[in-house]
Amino acid sequence: MDDKLKQLMKELGGAINESLSESDQIAEVISKIKAGGYDVFLVLEATIGFNRRDDEGAKSASAPRKTEVEFKVNAQDQKFLKSLKISLDR
Repeated sequence: MDDKLKQLMKELGGAINESLSESDQIAEVISKIKAGGYDVFLVLEATIGFNRRDDEGAKSASAPRKTEVEFKVNAQDQKFLKSLKISLDR
């Protein structure tokens, strides 16, 4: 992986982190949880893939490809979401 891509990946991670930390909605919900006597920790997992395009492929690309995203929720996640009155339809 070249240095420019590494730097861009680092910037992307920083941008995601900053957008979450500056979210008024997230801060409000966390404050409500803390007011209820709970400590809060949030762990998000993101998988970001990179494929190098060749010059011709980049010029002749039609529509972007749709990719399947796998969303995993464990028992602790379900309990947390339920406490926020969020249900998951499977």
